[in-house]
Amino acid sequence: MKIIASTSLFVMLQIVCGSSNTLHPLILIPGAGGNQLEARLTGDYKPTSLLCDRWYPLHKDHDGWFRMWFDPSVLLPPFTHCFAHRMTLHFEPHLDDYFNAPGVQTRVPQFGSTRSLLYLDPYLKRVSAYMAPLVDALEEVGYVEGETLFGAPYDFRYGLAATGHLSRVGSRFLEDLKCLIENASSSNGGKQVILVSHSLGGLFAIQLLNRNPLSWRQKFIKHFVALSAPWGGAVDEILTFASGNTLGIPLVDPLTVRSEQRSSESNLWLLPSPRLFGGIKPLVITKERNYTAFDIVDFLKDIGFPEGVYPYENRILPLIENIEAPEVPVTCVMGTGVRTPESLFYRNSDYGEQPEVFYGDGDGTVNMVSLLGLQSLWEDKKNQSLEVIKIGGVSHAEILKDEAALDRVIGVISRLNSNETTFVAHGQTFVDAYRR
Repeated sequence: MKIIASTSLFVMLQIVCGSSNTLHPLILIPGAGGNQLEARLTGDYKPTSLLCDRWYPLHKDHDGWFRMWFDPSVLLPPFTHCFAHRMTLHFEPHLDDYFNAPGVQTRVPQFGSTRSLLYLDPYLKRVSAYMAPLVDALEEVGYVEGETLFGAPYDFRYGLAATGHLSRVGSRFLEDLKCLIENASSSNGGKQVILVSHSLGGLFAIQLLNRNPLSWRQKFIKHFVALSAPWGGAVDEILTFASGNTLGIPLVDPLTVRSEQRSSESNLWLLPSPRLFGGIKPLVITKERNYTAFDIVDFLKDIGFPEGVYPYENRILPLIENIEAPEVPVTCVMGTGVRTPESLFYRNSDYGEQPEVFYGDGDGTVNMVSLLGLQSLWEDKKNQSLEVIKIGGVSHAEILKDEAALDRVIGVISRLNSNETTFVAHGQTFVDAYRR
């Protein structure tokens, strides 16, 4: 295992400036909150209140579609209840899959384009930038929307399931993503594609790679660049299930959205992995007992969510316990040195209050043991190239905006387009990067 220390930033814009046909096509796969989601209500919809029936949403198009995520009106308490009810998924044990609430149809707009990934709300660009800074940086080095640059948004509530279990929505996304990759390669003279993911998008990307033959991967994938990927989940997700998580938004009561958040298939996917987090350090501390990553089943029961046990044990655990090495080059870019929830202390066991939080290292959302998950999972994989780039002081979301982080990401992509291959030699390479 080679260790390479580097204090320089890879800014190689001159290498890739010029005609876009010299570039490998690139597809951006967003994290959960960075996707757009639209909804439409049918006659089967049963509103929870008169307000939800007549006044929310405030705006619909002529076919009845409206923005469900992200829309600022969800921050207003009366509308938060309507939003949470419509966002809730339902697991049907006899069908072994997740479904929308009755009467709620959903769609993800602009698949294939980066336009829906630029801002959380396109009407509030100044305060809701998401991938806009990254897209701007890519366009500065020659990438062109719809020609060499593409986006792969998805319904972030749904996840994937282990072999033998249905996951219609998540599997359909992987099929669409596969087609997008093949079309992007074909329209660019057969060039291999670079995948760049953020957060949850990395989990979908690695599953796509491992669910397709090695011959397909070698033909179509140049490199996979994962930003802030939660390979082993996060303790922050424990908080979501126990008490609800408003991400610091003061106007929203976390208990209002807790039930909806518990229903999310992808949230189960993000619970701390027993293999990476282990069974020694408690993640939840109460007066009655402590819970480690090996106690998630008991934890789900004790917080009053026993219906989460079956999908967690049968659909999720086999998925997260073994992330196979895809044998295509992978670069993980992550922030470090940001206070990140590491354990939660509850004084009362009804979980109706927010806990006292103890912090450790990570990117503010994902713990270091999870960010570095591939390093430990693939340590003995001789045919897997892995580069790990750490950027001090950069948070989970800021990695898409911070100047030093963007320099690092563009540097990796520049090297790929200049055909430099020294940093993807067999084995694993670990690079510590530092902010200016």
